[in-house]
Amino acid sequence: MPKMTYFVSMDDEDKPVIWLAGEVKTPPFSKEARLEAGVLLRRLQKGHNVGMPQARPMPSVGRRCKELRIRDQNKNWRVMVRIDEDAIVIADVFEKKTRTTPGKVIAVCRERLKRYDDTAKR
Repeated sequence: MPKMTYFVSMDDEDKPVIWLAGEVKTPPFSKEARLEAGVLLRRLQKGHNVGMPQARPMPSVGRRCKELRIRDQNKNWRVMVRIDEDAIVIADVFEKKTRTTPGKVIAVCRERLKRYDDTAKR
C-alpha cells in the first residue's frame, strides 16, 4: 500500500484530504497554480460542488471522481480526486499533455482507489 498522507481539516465539518499519490508544490507548479489547486480542494472539503470548467467528472475512473483542471502558464495540471462522504481522496497529480486523459493514468487511479478501499474496510 502506498504511503498515505492525511491533512487535518481547518474546521470540524470539513472533510480531510487524503493523498494517495502526487503533490502540489512549487516548483513544478507556479505559485498561482498551487494556490488555485488549494482553493479548489478547499471548496471540495467544505462540501461545495465544483464543476466545469474547474472540474470534469471522471466516471471512467470511478463513481464520485473528478479531474480538477489547473492551467499554469504553458502547462495543464490535473488532480484526480474522489469525493467520499467522509474525505476527499487524491489518486494522482499529473501534467496533462493531450486532449484525453491517458489510459494508464485512469488505470493507475482505479487501482490506487481500490487498494485504498480495501485497506479502509479492514
